[in-house]
Amino acid sequence: MSTIKTKDGTQIYYKDWGTGKPVLFSHGWPLDADMWDSQLNYLAERGYRVIAFDRRGFGRSEQPWTGYDYDTFASDINDLIIQLDLREVTLVGFSMGGGDVARYIGRYGNERLAGLVLLGAVTPVFGKSAANPNGVDLSVFEGIRDGLRKDRAQFISDFAAPFYGTNAGQTVSEGVLTQTLNIALLASLKGTIDCVTAFSETDFRDDLAKVDVPTLVIHGSHDQIVPFETTGRAAAEAIRGAELKVYENAPHGFAVTHQEQLNQDLLAFLQAR
Repeated sequence: MSTIKTKDGTQIYYKDWGTGKPVLFSHGWPLDADMWDSQLNYLAERGYRVIAFDRRGFGRSEQPWTGYDYDTFASDINDLIIQLDLREVTLVGFSMGGGDVARYIGRYGNERLAGLVLLGAVTPVFGKSAANPNGVDLSVFEGIRDGLRKDRAQFISDFAAPFYGTNAGQTVSEGVLTQTLNIALLASLKGTIDCVTAFSETDFRDDLAKVDVPTLVIHGSHDQIVPFETTGRAAAEAIRGAELKVYENAPHGFAVTHQEQLNQDLLAFLQAR
């Protein structure tokens, strides 16, 4: 397998397909790099080098007991970019992965970047706080952690309905649901739980203020997991010159339900750079 060692010695798995201008994908919770296979294949067939990694604790990467915070995630991305010597790379982050790539820019800057894409991302702030009164109440995330501790397999199986919007008119195959559960159960339980705290309580506003590359924000209008108005819309408003695309009635998991549209929009964004 293709792996790197991070600064703290954690082994991170990655896929590296195709040749051309690089595009680096950061996956959502509780998934891994396999969520991107359609996008990776589509873009690699059209002349791009596409890289997708498994976040520490997930998929084929190592499962350390600690390090499930956004400063560490950003450091892992920096280690990957440096070791692969990626330049003029476009970062694509979905859901909690949007936080990864935003924090990377906040800590390491825009020098190696050509663009940024945020898909259903938790940026700028997901959870409710005194500084973010319109966010999702933190009791929701405590319920998620409790559900994972009690019966992770059933919790993730149930979570798929709002994730893919099958409770609101969307349709996905039994194969997708099976793959989603299988991927989620590969992950460290500790990492899965700790990431809930990380993505619900981290503030990315300072990171977004440092974005200085062309940016595309895509969000589903019927996202039941990461509400559009307080995340996607707010992120687009916070980033200078960002382009916002709203997929009408799309759920959180629109990389599956709106696969063709997303692939075409990613290609158009890349071709314009």
